[in-house]
Amino acid sequence: MAAFRVGHGYDVHVFCTGRELILGGVTIPYIKGLHGHSDADGVTHAVCDAILGAAGLRDIGCHFPDDDPRFEGINSLKLLARVIELITEKGYRVENVDVTVIAEKPKIQPHVPAMREKLGEILRRSGGPGEVNIKARTNEGLGPIGRGEGIECHAVVLLTREDG
Repeated sequence: MAAFRVGHGYDVHVFCTGRELILGGVTIPYIKGLHGHSDADGVTHAVCDAILGAAGLRDIGCHFPDDDPRFEGINSLKLLARVIELITEKGYRVENVDVTVIAEKPKIQPHVPAMREKLGEILRRSGGPGEVNIKARTNEGLGPIGRGEGIECHAVVLLTREDG
């Protein structure tokens, strides 16, 4: 019998100048990037948090603290790879991930296939299909995200483990 675990992840970053915009491991051409200790890849951070939460392993900040110089500027796909190692050690595998990216600009949709591929490559290392769905939405001009001040990301994940 399989055990099913669901996790939700959330991340938000404000825009800043002088950085590349990276989402889902993909560099997206834009006049601003996101502020953060690592590469500020909100999509990957939300996916990490969803996976960690589903496995009962706390959150991304517990594993990769933002005051640790080892993680300054790090490619977040490396963090995701470590998260996959952690859940694999516990016998879990990623079945699927569903991500929602909320941003007024830039347009995210043209970059979704590349993000799905980058994330899927790492998620499949868990031994599961690692299917990735990414949706892009705006905030219809409402609040800080709607005013174009940053990007918000949500992720939901299903993990399984064969018990028996």
